Amino acid sequence: MSIVLEQVSKYYGGAAAVNDISVDIADGEFFVLLGPSGSGKSTLLRAIAGLTAIDHGRIVLHGKDVSNLGVRERDVGFVFQNYALFRHMSIADNIEFALCARRVKKKDRRRRRAELLKLVSLEGFDDRLPTELSGGQQQRVAVARALAHEPRVLLLDEPFGALDAKIRDELRRGIRDIQRKVGITTILVTHDQEEALAVADRIVVMNQGVIEQVGAPREVYRHPATAFVADFVGRINMLPGTLAGANSLHFGGAAFECRHAGDAGREVTVYLRPEDVLAQPIAPGDANVFEARIDKIEFLGSYCLVQVRADALGGQPLDVTLSLNFLTERQLEVGARLPLRLLPERMHLFT
Repeated sequence: MSIVLEQVSKYYGGAAAVNDISVDIADGEFFVLLGPSGSGKSTLLRAIAGLTAIDHGRIVLHGKDVSNLGVRERDVGFVFQNYALFRHMSIADNIEFALCARRVKKKDRRRRRAELLKLVSLEGFDDRLPTELSGGQQQRVAVARALAHEPRVLLLDEPFGALDAKIRDELRRGIRDIQRKVGITTILVTHDQEEALAVADRIVVMNQGVIEQVGAPREVYRHPATAFVADFVGRINMLPGTLAGANSLHFGGAAFECRHAGDAGREVTVYLRPEDVLAQPIAPGDANVFEARIDKIEFLGSYCLVQVRADALGGQPLDVTLSLNFLTERQLEVGARLPLRLLPERMHLFT
């Protein structure tokens, strides 16, 4: 394993910012710490870097316990959200800074700088100042500088947060490509679910200093382990219901098939993603099919988020993802009625 965290905890004023975190990260893995503000993800990243001392537990990097070692002794590269470039220094000097501190020969520094500028697609930018570059270009310089001394671990703390959507998307793809080429173990901190799902090999979802779930992006999205994960990762419908015995539940007055057995009469909340509500004709004997009225249509480009209500759901609002072509072809507008089906295998029930 590249990184092993064992019962890592950090307290501030008696409150746990990070509480008993244990996780293993494999060599070459792109690992994402995902969670809302205050969940402890940046504190944990800074602890791995050596920028924040831990109060309990162990941090092991490549088989070496570094819990009490400084930043220089941990062999990590760190990229901050605000780039943290030296604004009075050229791009060349920024990239070579760590190499100069390590007294690397000038010839070797120039060779390494040329390699990195090519890697981040900024060849020929050596003599420019950071202020002469766009935000995305500056962040690529920050990545190059972090990689200059060939660390074994790359740590990224919300590196795309200050960029607009298009540049952020391009840069995260670029960094993922760089990570694959270099093969370096990488940990990214973000609160952006889409970003986490797009780049991660595995995601750890954090909340109030603890781990809610660890898994591959598709696993976390499709099989949330807790109500928090279901609600935080992606869009979700939350429908209060009552179990009616084995594999059956009620929303309002209608019974629906589900894949979760439980005691009859137990109240639950059903979590269901908008894409798991299907628009289809009603046939006799169909399970989980009902008719709904369209209340609202939110245009989102190639698809629309459609809010409906149905007596079968006790009048509760339900979001459905439908393609723009589907709505246009059927001339569906607000007020129209639409047959829908809930997928029982995609329902997640939490009490």
